[in-house]
Amino acid sequence: MSQHLRIGGASGFWGDASAATPQLLAAGGLDFIVYDYLAEITMAILARGRAKDPEAGFAADFVTAAMAPNLREIARQGVRIISNAGGMNPTACAEALRAEIARQGLALKVAVIAGDDLFAQRDEVAATAPRDMFRGTALPPVEKIASINAYLGAFPIAAALDRGADIVITGRCVDSAVTLGAAIHYFGWTPKDLDALAGGSLAGHILECGPQATGGNFTDWRAVADNLADIGYPIVELQADGSFEVSKPEGSGGLVSRGTVGEQMLYEIGDPQAYLLPDVACDFSAVTLEQTGPDRVLVAGARGLGVPDSYKTCLTWADGYRSGHIFTFYGLEAEAKAQHFADTVLQRCRATLKRMQAPDYTDVSVELIGTESQFGLLRSSAPAREVAAKIAVRHPDARAVGLFLKEATGLGLATPPGLSGFAGARPKPSPVLALFSYLTPKDRVAVHLSDDAGTLECPALQGAEVRVAPRPALPAAPRAENIVEVPLVEMAWARSGDKGDIANIGVMARDPDLMPWIWAAMTPAHLQAVFGHFLQSEASQIERFYLPGSAAMNILLHGALGGGGTSSLRNDPQAKGYGQLLLAASIPVDADLLARLKGGQGSIQP
Repeated sequence: MSQHLRIGGASGFWGDASAATPQLLAAGGLDFIVYDYLAEITMAILARGRAKDPEAGFAADFVTAAMAPNLREIARQGVRIISNAGGMNPTACAEALRAEIARQGLALKVAVIAGDDLFAQRDEVAATAPRDMFRGTALPPVEKIASINAYLGAFPIAAALDRGADIVITGRCVDSAVTLGAAIHYFGWTPKDLDALAGGSLAGHILECGPQATGGNFTDWRAVADNLADIGYPIVELQADGSFEVSKPEGSGGLVSRGTVGEQMLYEIGDPQAYLLPDVACDFSAVTLEQTGPDRVLVAGARGLGVPDSYKTCLTWADGYRSGHIFTFYGLEAEAKAQHFADTVLQRCRATLKRMQAPDYTDVSVELIGTESQFGLLRSSAPAREVAAKIAVRHPDARAVGLFLKEATGLGLATPPGLSGFAGARPKPSPVLALFSYLTPKDRVAVHLSDDAGTLECPALQGAEVRVAPRPALPAAPRAENIVEVPLVEMAWARSGDKGDIANIGVMARDPDLMPWIWAAMTPAHLQAVFGHFLQSEASQIERFYLPGSAAMNILLHGALGGGGTSSLRNDPQAKGYGQLLLAASIPVDADLLARLKGGQGSIQP
C-alpha cells in the first residue's frame, strides 16, 4: 500500500462542469474521485422533484454526464468513486447507474448508503418539539413539512468500500464525508484517531467545492484570469496522520497557493474550533499552510476534539410563495425613477390586497443594483445612470404573489421614462421551502448500506466526548508612528458564504505580520458599518474567531441573509459577495510595514 492516498475532487455543486472527471482521469494516479452535489438549496429542489415524481430526487447528471461517458476509463484505471448525488433518492440514483453500467457491459459494483431520510418520522420529531439550533424558533406544523434529512458521516462509506464497492452513492451526508470515508477505508482509522479524522475532514472540506481551491472565486482573480477556462480541479495527497498536500493536474489552469487553499479552508466553517461533523469535532485554529512548490500547498495541524453524539438535521417546510423580477432603467435620475417605480408597484399591490381583505406581504425586497445598494453606509454618492431594480415579495398565498407580477408588468406604460429590459417569459410564483435545523441523537437514525451482498446495518460508532478547546491568545494591539488607511484587499484575502441565515466571512492575512492590524480593525463597529444594512433581524449578531496557525480570522453575521438561501428575497441570499464588500473597506495599517512587505520578499503576493 502506498504511503499516501490520492483523491481528486470533481464536483462542488449540482451543475458543476462535466469536464472535471475526464480531466482528473487524464491526470492519472488517483485512488478515488469524489463528488459533492448537495447544499440546503439543492436538497429543497430535490425534495420538490421527488414530490412530483417518486423516481426523481437525485442529481441525474451524475449518472448521465459524470459517469456514463467515463465508466470504461474508471474501470480500466481502477479508480473508485464516492458521491452524494443520491440526494433525496439514493436508491433510484444507484439503480440508474447500475443500468448504465450493465448497458456498457462493465462489472463495477455500486453500493448505496441510506437512512438519512427521516420524513417518515415527522410525527415522532414533532413530539420531541426541537427548536431551531441557530434561531431558537419552534418547529413548523407537521402538515407543512416537506423533507427531513440527517447529515450522515463517513464510516458507512468506508464500510461499503471495505465490502468491495467500486462506486458508493449516498443520500445527505456532510460534504467532507465523501473524502473522509475513503481515508478511513485506506488507513484503517477508528473513532480514536481524532487528529487524523480532523485532517481527513479538512482535506474533504478543501475538495468539496471543486475549483474554489484552485483559483475559483479567488480574491486575486487577475492572477488566474488568463487560464480559468481550463481551470484544474483539486487533488489531495493524504498521509496517515491526516496532513495532506493540495495540487491540481499538471498543465491545467488555475492556481494552488496559500491564498487559494486558505480561502477555501475558511469557507463556511463557522467557529473554527467547533467545526462539528458526525465523525469528529474539529479545531482548525492551529492549521498551517506551507507552499512546498509550484501549485503545491502542505496543510497540517488539524486537531480532533471528540466525537459528537448527534447528527445535524435539516428540515424543509412549506412557508408560502415568493417571486420577483428585475426591471432596468437608464438615463438621467435613473435611481430615483427606479425607486419610484418600485414604490408605485407595491402601493398598487397593497391597495388591491386591502380591498380583498387579504394580509400584506410577509416580506418585500427592493434592491437597486448599480447604485451600490449592497455597500450600505459605504456606498458612493455618485448618481447612477443605469439601474437594475430587483423587486421581490413573499406571501402565504400564491395569488398575492401573482398579483405583484401582474401589477409590476402592467405598469410598463405608466412609469417614469427609461424603463427597459430583455424580453422573456413572465416569472411565476414559486413555493418557499424554508429551512429548520436541529440535532438528532445518533441512536434515532438507522443507517444502512446496500450492495450486491445484501444490506448491512451501520450503527454509529462511539468515541470520546467532545471537549472545548481553549481559545488562542489574540494578537497584541499594534502601534506605529506612520499610519495609512488602505483597502483590506491590500492586506488580506477573503471569501464568504452561508449557513442558513448566517453569513460567514473568512479573512486571511497576506503576511502574518499584518494580522494584528487586521484583527484590530475588524471590530464589531467596523463590521456594523460595512454590513449593518443586512443585519436587520432580531437574530442579528456578530462573532469573530482567530486562527493563529494560518494568520486568519473568521467572521459570522447571524441573521444577515433574510432567512437564508431557501427563502430569502435578497439579491445575494448566500453572502457570496460579502467578502468583496469587506475587502473594499479601508482600515489603518503601519505604512512602513506595508511598504516593506510589498517591496521586499513578495510575501503578500498571490
